[in-house]
Amino acid sequence: MISPALAHAPTPLAPERLPQHAPLAVQTRDGIVESVHYGSVIATAADGRILLAAGDPLAPFYPRSALKPLQAVAMVRAGLELPDDLLALAAASHSGAATHRDGARRILDLHGLTPADLENSTDLPYGAREREDWLGDGGQATQLAQNCSGKHAAMAATCVINGWPVQGYLDPAHPLQQLVAQTVVDLTGEDPQATTTDGCGTPLFALTLRGMARAFGRLAAAAGAGGSAVAGSSAEAAVARAMRRHPEMVAGEDRDVTALMRLVPGMLAKDGFEGVQLVGLPDGRAVAVKVSDGGDRARMPVTVRVLTALDVDTSSLGRLAATPVLGGGRPVGLLQATDFLAAPTTPRAPDDL
Repeated sequence: MISPALAHAPTPLAPERLPQHAPLAVQTRDGIVESVHYGSVIATAADGRILLAAGDPLAPFYPRSALKPLQAVAMVRAGLELPDDLLALAAASHSGAATHRDGARRILDLHGLTPADLENSTDLPYGAREREDWLGDGGQATQLAQNCSGKHAAMAATCVINGWPVQGYLDPAHPLQQLVAQTVVDLTGEDPQATTTDGCGTPLFALTLRGMARAFGRLAAAAGAGGSAVAGSSAEAAVARAMRRHPEMVAGEDRDVTALMRLVPGMLAKDGFEGVQLVGLPDGRAVAVKVSDGGDRARMPVTVRVLTALDVDTSSLGRLAATPVLGGGRPVGLLQATDFLAAPTTPRAPDDL
């Protein structure tokens, strides 16, 4: 007899609808492959040409929080003006440290708003150390502690600036979200293949790794390696400059994205849930990574592998490129990228899915 749960089980996707990911990283233990992480990657030139690729970089995926810098560009285009540290927080998946929570409050205070105006979900701080401290002080899940609170505070502020209703600012039909959608199309050069809702409540678009890489290349090239605008005072330059100057606000201490931007001058980096990593370089080149199993640990080794292939100096990124595997407290293996660029990949068109 079929159980009620199985009777309503979803129909499995046909194999031809699954992205054709490639093995990007492996964890070994005493010479035996213990785990394999599949996924897709792409690197693009400033003009959008594909420089290298592996897996299925033209399959649609949800960029999750890697979309935040594009959302921040839309808000700056709509008149949002913030100090660099707060603009970086508007593009952040922050760890929930006091400086992050206070920053979100500052954005609200500057525009006559309160935490009651936020419409994001509640959560504990994202950072492990920050969460431990928060719980030790008796903290509970709040909207300010949630990792997207800087973005949501900025969204509410943008509504005030433009005379739009603050209540309901997450509705896809709201003028703010309409502007965000238009900005995403502009920066990626793609029409979203689907729309859903992200974990924090904002509209989320299905795009390709190529489109997201193109967008990050545009942002990174809009401001020079030193962080100064080289193409006028564009919204792209403002967001890129803020993120570079305050990487601790984009993520937090002990976060790999913060370390990456500190260690490689001029780099623009943003991660996203479900194994997503975006990187933009000052010359307009960009890298986009999606780990298929949604795990986080393979994201950075794969990214560093691609940067090395692009002749970026990654000599300072050793601890991000590989992670020791311990046995009894001593190294017995390694988590590292495979040589996934050795075999050329011909990306299939989205219509082939």
